[in-house]
Amino acid sequence: MSPSLDDAPDFSGLIELSRLGDLDLKPVILRVQTDLFLTASVRDRKTVEAFESLAGGLIPTVDDETAEIVARKLAPFPATPQSVLAALAARGGEIRDLIIAQAPDLSARVIEAALADGSDIAAAIARRADLSRSLIEEMASRDVAAIDLALAENWQLALQGTTIALLVGRARTKPDLAQALLARPDLAPGDLAPLFLFADEELREAIGRAVGSRAALRPSPPMPREAGAVLTGFSGRNDVAGFVAALAEMLGLQRNFLGATPDPSQRYELLTLALRAAGLHEEEAVYVFLTLNETVARSVDRVYDLVKLFRTIPSGAARDLLSAVLDKPLPERLNGGTAHQPYTAPDAVRPRMAPAAAERAPLRPALPGRVRQSASN
Repeated sequence: MSPSLDDAPDFSGLIELSRLGDLDLKPVILRVQTDLFLTASVRDRKTVEAFESLAGGLIPTVDDETAEIVARKLAPFPATPQSVLAALAARGGEIRDLIIAQAPDLSARVIEAALADGSDIAAAIARRADLSRSLIEEMASRDVAAIDLALAENWQLALQGTTIALLVGRARTKPDLAQALLARPDLAPGDLAPLFLFADEELREAIGRAVGSRAALRPSPPMPREAGAVLTGFSGRNDVAGFVAALAEMLGLQRNFLGATPDPSQRYELLTLALRAAGLHEEEAVYVFLTLNETVARSVDRVYDLVKLFRTIPSGAARDLLSAVLDKPLPERLNGGTAHQPYTAPDAVRPRMAPAAAERAPLRPALPGRVRQSASN
């Protein structure tokens, strides 16, 4: 049998107690009554209304620490009155964001209270688990750093298609966003190719395999045969500017391509991808590592890691990774040439012979006849 409304507890006396001048019992009362409300076996209308009245009066007056503790408890609770959630959201800051991110149902009243101070609550909304695919795409299209990071860190959301491409593309120059995306268990290694330099060794290998499997399906353009000799020559003379300029020209890149990564410590990994893409042999790459930069050459561990990276990434995969990291397609053929198209290919355009040339085309020569000899001869 459910209790009668007349038997419901009356909290009005607690409000009077909280107004005593000598004691500030409001934080204690709010926290205690919040726990009682959450653990109650039955919450009839009168009980809910009493808690709503008590909490609504105390929330605007308590300190931030108490308000945050109460918000963490009440925000995800389905039976929390909307007026209580609105009172918490109206406090702004982290308390508001907790309500927006965790409340099972966001009413217009709660959203209005959250917007009262003019703040943008989109980043807090991005932390919710119940966002539709269209809303996720709309929020990602805003290109706001806080929203991007909130979406990336929200593992309860399934990121797909356009959203992944947008976030990964922006993460090339944002290490915090890159790390958040790399930590997600639901993204395919192939989608993370632009973030290769930010990945750890295990994930780099997975990304390299994914990119390499696609690169193996098409031929790589031939590099200049003298590439190794040219680059090791510049490296041996410690001509860094000449070395980078020559390497960039071989790959069809801008001379400042190494500056594309925001972390200077990653530029040698980018250089290693470029050497692999240029078709250098391992011995030539090692020579570069030992001569181009004295600081790198003095670190055995650094050289070892670079050589290991060079060995594990095939040439074709290196080209695709370089293109993904730089967000720039590498030309399939340098010096303005066009790709070779076999004459016998099904879609090949066969040259048509001009009419005059066709008239002058030599006929097949007649075979010489044999003179029949008579029996008398």
